[in-house]
Amino acid sequence: MKSYEKLLLQNKAWAAEKIEEDPNFFKRLSSLQTPEFLWIGCSDSRVPANEITGTEPGEIFVHRNIANMVVHTDLNLLSVLEYAVNVLGVEHIIVCGHYGCGGVKAAMTRHSIGIINKWIRNIKDVYRFHREELENISDEELRTNKLVELNVKEQVMNLAKTSIVQSAWKHHQRPQLHAWVYGLDNGIIIPVLDVLPGAHFDELYEFDNL
Repeated sequence: MKSYEKLLLQNKAWAAEKIEEDPNFFKRLSSLQTPEFLWIGCSDSRVPANEITGTEPGEIFVHRNIANMVVHTDLNLLSVLEYAVNVLGVEHIIVCGHYGCGGVKAAMTRHSIGIINKWIRNIKDVYRFHREELENISDEELRTNKLVELNVKEQVMNLAKTSIVQSAWKHHQRPQLHAWVYGLDNGIIIPVLDVLPGAHFDELYEFDNL
């Protein structure tokens, strides 16, 4: 059996198990999507949003990219954000990174890795903002993990700067923003920052005509 054929076989087994547990599961799921959460996570295959949070299909709207970035020129991310906030009406947006992130590690080096350079340059900016704090950490693994934490915080701030989030804060008093980090070695999620609707960072980024 080819590896991809195994995936199809496992899918059939999973679907049959769901129907056995609840005969109306797929009928109900196909007719309505009302997730409370938008998850912006890393593309790393070891960090599946539903599995590590113990949630079912339909409960989390998911966007994933290398190193869980919120980049203001990324139309893919912005389209997901717009749909999640203004159509689905999510109450919470979670940016979840993970310790030992390869994208973060790569951003800490001077090695060229092709087109990915353009993406992880955003993480290099986070390093530059916090250079003194990071370079006071002598252990390389601890320094990388600190940058992972600083990066998720910075991405949450990037969310707060978008007109999409600011408008929802003004008119609907939602969503809350959360920065989390997942531990590959123990499976535990660590919250590192929570931002309530209407929070102020810098008035330069706050639109006055939404």
